[in-house]
Amino acid sequence: MGTEQAAKSMSAEELAAAIERLSTPAELDTPFGRIELFDGVPRPSSVATLYDGLDLMRAAEAFLNAMPGASLVALRRGLRAAGLTSPEIIGVTDPRANSGGIYLTPNTETTYGTTFLDLRAWGPTVIEAPPQSLCVVDDFWFRYVADMGIPGPDRGAGGKYLFLPPGYDGERPEGYFTYESPTYANWVVLRALGGVPAMKQTRIYPLSEADAPRENVFVNIAEAKINTVHSNDAEFFREIDELVQEEPVEALDVERAGQLAALGIVHGRPFAPDAHRLAILDQGAKLGAAISRALVFAPRDPAAFFWEGNSWKNAFVGGSHEFLRDGARLLDARTQFHYFATVITPAMSHAQVGAGSAYAYTAEDGEGHVLDGGATYSLRIPADPPAKNFWSVDVYDTQTRSLLQVPSTPYPALSSLDGTLQAEDDGSFVLWFGPRAPEGRESNWVETLPGKSWFPILRLYGPLEPWFDGSWRLPEFEKQARA
Repeated sequence: MGTEQAAKSMSAEELAAAIERLSTPAELDTPFGRIELFDGVPRPSSVATLYDGLDLMRAAEAFLNAMPGASLVALRRGLRAAGLTSPEIIGVTDPRANSGGIYLTPNTETTYGTTFLDLRAWGPTVIEAPPQSLCVVDDFWFRYVADMGIPGPDRGAGGKYLFLPPGYDGERPEGYFTYESPTYANWVVLRALGGVPAMKQTRIYPLSEADAPRENVFVNIAEAKINTVHSNDAEFFREIDELVQEEPVEALDVERAGQLAALGIVHGRPFAPDAHRLAILDQGAKLGAAISRALVFAPRDPAAFFWEGNSWKNAFVGGSHEFLRDGARLLDARTQFHYFATVITPAMSHAQVGAGSAYAYTAEDGEGHVLDGGATYSLRIPADPPAKNFWSVDVYDTQTRSLLQVPSTPYPALSSLDGTLQAEDDGSFVLWFGPRAPEGRESNWVETLPGKSWFPILRLYGPLEPWFDGSWRLPEFEKQARA
């Protein structure tokens, strides 16, 4: 038989300290207003304030966490406005992307092709990827589904890809690279190294028409004045509701689905907030947008910076296209990327020596000040830029995160492909940014706008070892003294 022992008890002082720690004070000053409680019970006059605060917090969190989906809803709306109303209609930026439309950080060196699959209307859908291409399919929550072309299983030879709708249990014919998507809508991004003629070798059609595929229609959207960027106000939640209503409940993880449900966004139910709640959602979206801008332009994770003491930043923190590190989702990194960029693929997050692309961006000069469109800056690109193919610097609007719209050109960028770019005697390149070109440096200049900020992205196509080992690095922008 065992022996009995008396249980140990806290001292009166320890017990009192424990009760104090687990108790809520009678009065609290919060960002939502002053809260009053009676012995731990919110007074009736404070209950509504607390719930308004809860809705505001959830609205801001939902903005940060559901942003990937809203981004694609807005993109699809914009493409539909340009006439891309069915998957067989493919938009092309011929000859290359420019600043005419509002898109998240496109580059001016690439010819893009794009459309949206509709697996609900079409069922299983075939994409014949053009040879020597770099193509991606992402689902409607902006998650990676497949690479096609050079990074895909066809390895650039061209191949037939079959995309199946959620829960598909039908025939899976041979001869295709087959993928099942969690969502019915899927974004298709096409880039062919052979330019527009190669892009137009793409074929998209329902599997049911495999024996006699329909013709595809190619629409030049380079000059289309459209908006493809999600809202930063209460309209954001209507964009998300559009997605939630269309897609299966299972397409979204239960935590994010719960955040949205708490705000009244539920599959199969109308989203109809009253005026009071809509005002809170509007405030939450604007707060979420402001936080997103902090994450993009002033991240606090040291891993977001390429070099200590230098402002140049990495858009893909953690090196994972799923934003995972040590078994945890990098929520800030996911928001940082999706607020100003598009396309999710492992090929972007894992650049390799001589293949793919590397990216760096900043929004400040060497003194830590935000780049001012009314001032003039220089940036030195050190000699021997580590790019197997070429390098470029594109300039973007900090508000829209789209190419900066300036009077002088629809291509606010400089590139090593431009034969007029002037090099220095040591092989470096000095680039200029400001409202007026320095005399004799017009070929190395990008116009900026007084009263507006801007930010650049450096792209290295085919990055080489000096980029990865850190032996080649970018200096900061230097602000020039006013004349």
